[in-house]
Amino acid sequence: MSAQTSPAEKGLNPGLMCQESYACSGTDEAVFECDECCSLQCLRCEEELHRQERLRNHERIRLKAGHVPYCDPCKGPNGHSPGVRQRAAVRCQTCKINLCLECQKRTHSGGNRRRHPITVYHVSKVLESLEGEEMDEETKRKKMTEKVVSFLLVDENEEIQVRNEEDFIRKLDCKPDQHLKVVSIFGNTGDGKSHTLNHTFFYGREVFKTSPAQESCTVGVWAAYDPVHKVAVIDTEGLLGATVNLSQRTRLLLKVLAISDLVIYRTHADRLHNDLFKFLGDASEAYLKHFTKELKATTARCGLDVPLSTLGPAVIIFHETVHTQLLGSDHLSEVPEKLIQDRFRKLGRFPEAFSSIHYKGTRTYNPPTDFSGLRRALEQQLENNTTRSPRHPGVIFKALKALSDRFSGEIPDDQMAHSSFFPDEYFTCSSLCLSCGVGCKNSMNHGKEGVSHEAKSRCRYSHQYDNRVYTCKACYERGKEVSVVPKTSASTDSPWMGLAKYAWSGYVIECPNCGVVYRSRQYWFGNQDPVDTVVRTEIVHVWPGTDGFLKDNNNAAQRLLDGMNFMAQSVSELSLGPTKAVTSWLTDQIAPAYWRPNSQILSCNKCATSFKDNDTKHHCRACGEGFCDSCSSKTRPVPERGWGPAPVRVCDNCYDSRNVQLDVTEAQVDDEGGTLIARKVGEAVQNTLGAVVTAIDIPLGLVKDAARPAYWVPDHEILHCHNCRKEFSIKLSKHHCRACGQGFCDECSHDRRAVPSRGWDHPVRVCFNCNKKPGDL
Repeated sequence: MSAQTSPAEKGLNPGLMCQESYACSGTDEAVFECDECCSLQCLRCEEELHRQERLRNHERIRLKAGHVPYCDPCKGPNGHSPGVRQRAAVRCQTCKINLCLECQKRTHSGGNRRRHPITVYHVSKVLESLEGEEMDEETKRKKMTEKVVSFLLVDENEEIQVRNEEDFIRKLDCKPDQHLKVVSIFGNTGDGKSHTLNHTFFYGREVFKTSPAQESCTVGVWAAYDPVHKVAVIDTEGLLGATVNLSQRTRLLLKVLAISDLVIYRTHADRLHNDLFKFLGDASEAYLKHFTKELKATTARCGLDVPLSTLGPAVIIFHETVHTQLLGSDHLSEVPEKLIQDRFRKLGRFPEAFSSIHYKGTRTYNPPTDFSGLRRALEQQLENNTTRSPRHPGVIFKALKALSDRFSGEIPDDQMAHSSFFPDEYFTCSSLCLSCGVGCKNSMNHGKEGVSHEAKSRCRYSHQYDNRVYTCKACYERGKEVSVVPKTSASTDSPWMGLAKYAWSGYVIECPNCGVVYRSRQYWFGNQDPVDTVVRTEIVHVWPGTDGFLKDNNNAAQRLLDGMNFMAQSVSELSLGPTKAVTSWLTDQIAPAYWRPNSQILSCNKCATSFKDNDTKHHCRACGEGFCDSCSSKTRPVPERGWGPAPVRVCDNCYDSRNVQLDVTEAQVDDEGGTLIARKVGEAVQNTLGAVVTAIDIPLGLVKDAARPAYWVPDHEILHCHNCRKEFSIKLSKHHCRACGQGFCDECSHDRRAVPSRGWDHPVRVCFNCNKKPGDL
């Protein structure tokens, strides 16, 4: 000892006085020692100090007989060895501080302090008892970890290997209401990650498998529960190893990192390599860009009161060297964490997602490796709940499940060399626009949430996909964007009248707000392009598996076929051949008002010859009565009935009286105008219709394929009902839903509903699922 000590004081334990002046001014005897206040405290000071909210959770112990306090300079923020807690050997009566031998020698070996009176603590017996207590505690901890085993949490194909929350908790072997944190480890293969976890948490027991073989002994992600520190410990597959599905396995690492509270990056290199900084920098960027949103959604969806994404995990870089000094050892003024941040900046990586990054190094002159420093650093970080709080194991499983569901599936171009550990291709939708080739910018599996594909750039027009959509110009100028599509008929037209108008005056463009805004052949000449007059155009992306804008409304052939099927059924009970019956029925549908209906024409109006089932009935365009072919073989213009200057069929009597003007009122002409348009169409398509009707004997599949709209699934590809999965046979007919185009049986598609987006303005067959959709189809 360098100071004077009275004989009476030697061998005695001095009375420990309060080191606070909060209530007693240091005059009362100490009763408590607060580790976080770094002081001994009397009853009054302890009570007043820890009544404050910010100090309420301080760890403090009640002093026992013979208690030896810690060295004050060692414990303070300016101590010579922060984090190393030495017991005091002496107490300076003048300075009123406790000193270990090293601090006493450093601070009281010269000058006036050399003569300060000191009191010696009897440390030996106290230390023996403390060591005994610590050994008992160590034994208890080892016993708690004796039965811990690890289990495969996620395999190398990113498949979670536990069924549900209950299975996860059972394999962890912890209580469902236990609050715990997650510690995971990363690093290159062969750097001893599993060995590090075994010695840091489980006292060297091989909870996680280790092997001296060249092959990696950890494949996938393994987990175990540490009951001492109350953490879920996760071991991961090493980086830079020889493995298949490299992209998927690398993506798996980021999922583990995202659910972790504390991440250990283990490196055994003598010098820190760039891959460490690139991995952490890329992980931070990917976490912020792709994972934060999903973790927030999981928090809201599961009703959790624990934020999963406020900040990413804390990182401890555990660096073990053999031949080189630890980071910052050659420049004591340089803090290792500052040197690490400088390396990040030089490489253009910015680990902003992590709540903190710490460096913990150990130099191994002779094995085994000392993991005590890493353990102390881990314990210190685990006690910090300011950014990441402990949570139930069920919450941890839900977060991992949510990330696995969202970011799963094969990654294209697996063998492609990337400049980043976690490129965007790992987490974004792999769909490419069929027209321009640009990729979707949304995250993987976004369709499960009803989010459609989006791209960062505009598309280009492709004639193959006709990816041009129209919006009503008048609505756009009023501040609304209403999509319109070319259709065969207006919604107000009946099916057959609309079809006739389509053949006569072309397709229509109908706006829900403005009505019919355009007909392609409205005038005999001078019809303007709709783009120049009534609509705006936009080029949209074409995504695989979606029809989007591809509304094939030119379905006139299918509508005609539907009408033929209906007409054939309507006359089937009369046991008539369909050809003439269907033609007669169609004629009545589009006949002018002054024509006598076919059902009322039983004999020729001139010669009175009775009509048989297969006889053709002809209408005179002048008088509208029914005649046989021989009594109506002449033609002449009938402008007074609206047929224009062209010669049309008339009966013999009307032909003979061609110089006599018929007495037709203007009102009659107006009434007949609309139906005459339809009849003119009938004149043009009569022969074609007859040919189609007589072809009913042709296999129906051939006719249906010819008339099938583009969005319909071909008949030969439909083997089962899309809804009930019944296999189609001769007895079980196939039916197409007019909305989605899939094939269904009759039971699953017996509903009728208008599908205006597909050009079906009148009720048509739709499937069970489409019928349940709200709004217009």
